[in-house]
Amino acid sequence: MLTMSGGRTAKLHYMANNYRMIAPGDHVLCGVTGEAIHLDDLRYWSVEKQEAYASAEIAVRAAEAAR
Repeated sequence: MLTMSGGRTAKLHYMANNYRMIAPGDHVLCGVTGEAIHLDDLRYWSVEKQEAYASAEIAVRAAEAAR
């Protein structure tokens, strides 16, 4: 798990191919694991749930659980 010493959690609005920063920060938290994800490493999220995922595997599990 990545820890953000002194970092600030960003608030984002997730869109289909991008996101918009609502509140500044350097990371977000995974909606499933709570793991910190640096914004430079953010690749997976759900537009419908408006949450980020730490990996492709976690994103797939979250999508399957929503069915």
